[in-house]
Amino acid sequence: MRQDDQRFMALALSLGRRGRGQTWPNPAVGCVIVKDGRIVGRGWTAPGGRPHAEPQALAQAGALARGADVYVTLEPCAHHGQTPPCTDALIAAQVARVVAPLADSDTRVSGKGFAALRNAGIEVVTGVMAKEAARDHAGFFLRIEQGRPFVTLKLASSFDGRIATASGHSQWITGPEARREVHALRARHDAVMVGAGTARADDPSLTLRDMGMTHQPVRIVASRQLDLPMMSNLARTATDVPVWLCHGPDADAALKDAWRGIGATLIECAQASRHLKMHAVLQALGDKGLTRVFCEGGGALAASLLAADLVDELVGFTAGFGIGAEGLPSLGAMGQARLEEATRFKLVETRAIGGDVMHRWVR
Repeated sequence: MRQDDQRFMALALSLGRRGRGQTWPNPAVGCVIVKDGRIVGRGWTAPGGRPHAEPQALAQAGALARGADVYVTLEPCAHHGQTPPCTDALIAAQVARVVAPLADSDTRVSGKGFAALRNAGIEVVTGVMAKEAARDHAGFFLRIEQGRPFVTLKLASSFDGRIATASGHSQWITGPEARREVHALRARHDAVMVGAGTARADDPSLTLRDMGMTHQPVRIVASRQLDLPMMSNLARTATDVPVWLCHGPDADAALKDAWRGIGATLIECAQASRHLKMHAVLQALGDKGLTRVFCEGGGALAASLLAADLVDELVGFTAGFGIGAEGLPSLGAMGQARLEEATRFKLVETRAIGGDVMHRWVR
């Protein structure tokens, strides 16, 4: 490893993060091309997953790519998909060295990209900032290896863990600064998901607003019976921004036809008793290509995800007031009798946002 490898890889990782939420089912990859210590090309995966990062950086570098070092945040692809292999482009450009943190776990690529480069006489260096890259690509790896997307669970609550008063009043528990941060979090995910109770009670739009961004995440509602208001914000905008409804096998046929008629995508999922199986829901979302899902509750959906051990990251926003025991708890019943049964998360970030506190936890 050379002295500047980490510096250039850190830049490539930061470029890759610009594509988060926009590249699924492909990973959000960044690429930096360096010649004689000077950056001559940069690129990151385009919206929709193509073009890939490497050909964009190579196009920017032009003839300067010959003999250059290439820093890319995932093993370059070696298979023919909707675009030619990135390994072919790197070989044709006659780069001297490719630095990548880790291999792609997709069996169409895994190890084949590195092997093709080495066979062409290109030096390949791996392991640089591998931990950071694994975190950035966690959703892509989860979908490839387990068939499900990465799940971030967001909870905004009062100091005593309540998300609404006894009468159901919940707007707004946190301040405008925290709500803006939530929009930034939505932007870094492929989809935003809520439960049927939240969709009925809050009539959310689940869109990005005031962020200067044109793309919107897929909006998902988990509703076993599809008992959702047809005059809601989601229904009125289903033809403009995708709405996916995860429902059970016994959902009413007329309701299914009605939602399809206004542009929603219906996804039938297995159920257990009176609840959707969350493993089945996430597998279905993974089958459709999603790599990162941002869950905004409510309490029943949040509890079911936690109980099934399907949450990869927790993001909490805590306000400085109490509601009391009569308020609605942020989590529904989980049936845990002992503390040892709860999945514990590791605190990785705490900061003040306006008048509230944000705390972030990971597995």
